[in-house]
Amino acid sequence: MFDIVTWIFPPPTLNMNYRLVPALQVDLWQPSSISYVSEGTVTDVHILQNGSQALLAFLQEANIQYKILIEDLQKALEKGSSLQAQRNRRSLSGYNYEVYHSLEEIQNWMHHLNKTHSGFIHMFSIGRSYEGRSLFILKLGRRSRLKRAVWMDCGIHAREWIGPAFCQWFVKEALLTYKSDPAMRKMLNHLYFYIMPVLNVDGYHFSWTHDRFWRKTRSRNSRFHCRGVDANRNWKVKWCDEGASMHPCDDTYCGPFPESEPEVKAVANFLRKHRKHIKAYLSFHAYAQMLLYPYSYKYATIPNFSCVESAAYKAVNALRSVYGVQYRYGPASTTLYVSSGSSMDWAYKNGISYTFAFELRDTGHFGFLLPEILIKPTCTETMLAVKNITMHLLKKCP
Repeated sequence: MFDIVTWIFPPPTLNMNYRLVPALQVDLWQPSSISYVSEGTVTDVHILQNGSQALLAFLQEANIQYKILIEDLQKALEKGSSLQAQRNRRSLSGYNYEVYHSLEEIQNWMHHLNKTHSGFIHMFSIGRSYEGRSLFILKLGRRSRLKRAVWMDCGIHAREWIGPAFCQWFVKEALLTYKSDPAMRKMLNHLYFYIMPVLNVDGYHFSWTHDRFWRKTRSRNSRFHCRGVDANRNWKVKWCDEGASMHPCDDTYCGPFPESEPEVKAVANFLRKHRKHIKAYLSFHAYAQMLLYPYSYKYATIPNFSCVESAAYKAVNALRSVYGVQYRYGPASTTLYVSSGSSMDWAYKNGISYTFAFELRDTGHFGFLLPEILIKPTCTETMLAVKNITMHLLKKCP
């Protein structure tokens, strides 16, 4: 059994082993690393039930404000698993976009779209993962030559299931509304969208079969039993600097060298090869309700700040117009925290000057266990933000 607790942190009390008191170990959900925890930080953790009373006693004694968000995480997990087991497997023509799908289901869906929408969709692989799985991309758009393109990836962190759900939702909406929505028609006529519904395929599969809260890839380390690398700390831009860990057992482990992970290397190679016509990079994460842009690794203003900031402002306003959900926006380093080796910074450094990372719903009440009933509202509002960003690119940004 697990509990998830959020608290406002006083001066730092945790050490690098995430230990609060002897023999009490907690798993950080938000922020992702102990290095981000300082005075005033709102911190989400989950903990084994047999340690929860000791943790709460410690928080009370230290006069730290806290709130229990999920009293029984195991129960919440079992409820989700039960719903997935009861779900009838429907034909691909009746694919349900309001539920989470396994990697096998997502890849079968991609194959199906490739067959049934050949005029708009082309599916291809850019390589293989550490465990040998294909890294599939959907190229979406009306076929023509010399078009600019937008890259979209989801599922760089395995446990953030709402990301892949949005990538699928975007494709569905694009195909469904092309004829009726002038904005969508303009987007697909003038741009290609390269969409990678699951970047971290091994980790995502593992989060379905073994550990729902797995974050990293699944590569092996020769010196440690701990597996995996943080696929969003493995890019060659200020690699393994502030906000990344050199220890293989940490969730923010940067890897033995930049692009050590075959998934990261495959995407980086593809973006390098096509960077002349890829004009925007969008990456979808969870959770925090933020729209971020460079830089992540330093406190500095990007040269095209006015264009990017204007697009972010309009996007979060459009998003809020649907259900009133508030998103913060700004440079990742100041809005979220400093992190090195991120895909967004790498894309920006490599000439894609219009780059964003979404942190989707919520702000901690459900965390990584965002219920399926919230997939539709989350994707609906995010869709408006993405359309706003894309139209801004077509109209104003070079």
